[in-house]
Amino acid sequence: MTRHGEDIGRWLATQRRCWARLNTEQQTRLTALGVKKAPRARTTATKTGRGAPRPRAGGDAFQRGLQPLQQYVEREGRLPGRAAVERLPDGAEHRVGIWIGNQKARRDKLDQAQLAALAEAGWSGPAPECLPVFGR
Repeated sequence: MTRHGEDIGRWLATQRRCWARLNTEQQTRLTALGVKKAPRARTTATKTGRGAPRPRAGGDAFQRGLQPLQQYVEREGRLPGRAAVERLPDGAEHRVGIWIGNQKARRDKLDQAQLAALAEAGWSGPAPECLPVFGR
């Protein structure tokens, strides 16, 4: 359903998903309408049939991407653009611009230490999906 061209269902899902970012009055108003905070996503078992959770791939990959990001920010004094490629001391090239964009897009899956590392490198701000839909 849309209202003034905005998708109400998407807006509502965003409010539920980003409940912690709403102020108390907003939470109270939504609660009065029967809206509740979205439940945390459950992790699914692996397809191997063993049912054991897979190891988190993002930990090592995050650290491999953080080094070229820090190197770029130290040299340039800003975050990279999407097309930025950073050459590491060992000669390997890393598409640091794409990497930082991916981290921003997946920030809800990053742990606090990873978010802190991104903030230290110069990135901060709310997740785009948690920005208000109406009144833009």
